[in-house]
Amino acid sequence: MHAAAFDALGLAAVYVSVRTGPGSVPWLMRALAAADGGGNVTIPHKQVAAGAVDELRGAALMLEACNTFWAEDGRLIGDNTDVAGVLAAVEELDVPEGPWLVVGTGGSARAVAAAAAARGAAIALRSRSAVRAEAFMQWASALGVTEAAADDCVLAVNATPVGLADEAQPLSFGGLPALTAVLDLVYRPAETAWVRSARGRGLRAADGRGVLVAQGSESLSRWFPGIRPPLAAMRSAVDAALG
Repeated sequence: MHAAAFDALGLAAVYVSVRTGPGSVPWLMRALAAADGGGNVTIPHKQVAAGAVDELRGAALMLEACNTFWAEDGRLIGDNTDVAGVLAAVEELDVPEGPWLVVGTGGSARAVAAAAAARGAAIALRSRSAVRAEAFMQWASALGVTEAAADDCVLAVNATPVGLADEAQPLSFGGLPALTAVLDLVYRPAETAWVRSARGRGLRAADGRGVLVAQGSESLSRWFPGIRPPLAAMRSAVDAALG
């Protein structure tokens, strides 16, 4: 996706994946920034990355999670573009006003809750851990997000890795009479079983491709201020890779 964007823009830049453990995240980020570079951070290192930068901005301050970093005047800056990605995907799904059902309590779920706050939507939560669920709702309430009943929710969002490697589904659709749309943050070839199942029930559904492209374009804007990301080229690259 970013390679396609760099080619379209004529930028002398490369984007490669680097596998690392949590203890190496801070020095790796600083090494890249010292070379006047930047990058993204994905699960499970977003919280570690938030503590590694010199300054957090935007949604990263609220989420305490950093997925985008770059160098600025010799300092390491971090932001979070996941919220913008979720909002763009929800807009594309044309979700009506109403509560959201969030599956998960990790960093991605926090981005979904923050997006719900921006839309003025209440949330219901599904989690395997009652302790994590309670802590999550306390955090979300500090954003002004109120708790809703699951059967009132018009949108369900999978913010877990369920369905990434197999046909498992994070949530059944029984007992959700108000549901009109489904957003799966997971993306994989041929989409996920959950998205296909939702469409089979007549629900509007999308996997995480739209989120990926939207948050990626926001990241590119941080690395190269003043440059307009080529969204069509980025989405075409994602679709070509995933089929």
